[in-house]
Amino acid sequence: MDPADLPPPAAGASAAPPNTDPPAADASTPTHKPSKRRDNRAAAMQFLYMWDLNPGEDLVATLDSFFKTQDHPREYYAFAEELIRGVLAKLDEIDALIKKLAHNWAFNRIARVDLALLRLAIHELLHRRDIPPVVTINEAIELGKTYSTPDSGRFLNGILDKVKDSLDRPARTADKT
Repeated sequence: MDPADLPPPAAGASAAPPNTDPPAADASTPTHKPSKRRDNRAAAMQFLYMWDLNPGEDLVATLDSFFKTQDHPREYYAFAEELIRGVLAKLDEIDALIKKLAHNWAFNRIARVDLALLRLAIHELLHRRDIPPVVTINEAIELGKTYSTPDSGRFLNGILDKVKDSLDRPARTADKT
């Protein structure tokens, strides 16, 4: 807008043009949009949460229905689908490890969102060597902050650090194989 096109200011008002800049972000507003991988992890966590509460009889049909409700086309969520299928294929192994490591927590008392995040992250730690363990843990903690309670991060970090410490690979790098 050309300032010459503006009406003259009212008596006693400033002659400065109106501020057309977007409002500044405050500390609670993210300054960047989440990555595709984070979007996929969030979708996988949401599916695992839903599946835990109401397991379907047909995984393919349930996945189809779920991805139709998402913001992007299904192809966008290829990573999420890999994670979901991986977690469900190894669910007994993952749950046994959670039960072993969650000292002083009855398995059925773990918040369902935290359980979905633990399952997702433990699957990544154990079966996705292409992802550095610290990335997996940080992503789980960030999703916990968004979708769970304020104390979720400490709980998730405590269990996931124990899994990380048991791995036979570096924590900060992905395997190239």
